[in-house]
Amino acid sequence: MKLYSNRFAPSPRRVRMYAAEKGLVLDVVEVDLAAGEQRAPGYLAVNPLAELPTLELDDGTRVTESLAICRWLEERHPVPPLFGRDADERREVNRWIDRLMFRLYVPTTHVFRHTHAFWATRLTQVPAWGEQQRTAVLAEYAALDAHLADREYVAGDAFSMADVVAFTTIDFGKPSGLRLGDAHPHAKRWYDAVRARPSASA
Repeated sequence: MKLYSNRFAPSPRRVRMYAAEKGLVLDVVEVDLAAGEQRAPGYLAVNPLAELPTLELDDGTRVTESLAICRWLEERHPVPPLFGRDADERREVNRWIDRLMFRLYVPTTHVFRHTHAFWATRLTQVPAWGEQQRTAVLAEYAALDAHLADREYVAGDAFSMADVVAFTTIDFGKPSGLRLGDAHPHAKRWYDAVRARPSASA
């Protein structure tokens, strides 16, 4: 399987980290987003939306959207389970994935796009909106910290895709000055434990 990826973007990293946890070997093809390679004809033939990641199967079938890719892989490689071991665990993992994507990842993306110099010539930035979203991200950091006060992992007693989403999103916030701090001791303990996993460097 071939994964069109970018080493800095959070969405492809979710897939790489998931695959590393599973022990799956993917042929990674780097797409340079800063150079605009995602809009070049060659990649548009792979993914007309000019987005990453894209998983290309051996038969030429292409799967897009990071969570769809991981859920498809989970169906084919269920061990170790990263979306839950039974219906109740799957409920919790997917609930947390949805919460993290909408309440943490999306606002983090808006902070990056509307306050970082990388986007200054790529879109019309609205810095006030970016700063408002920064407040939303920090509020979610606080909520996550409180949630992790009495548990090892985000969605239960086992490492899951919810941890992958949370970890890669928090790392994505660093270029925008978003970081866990002294006010988040439980989240920092969790973050350090996840960072120590081999998959974190995928």
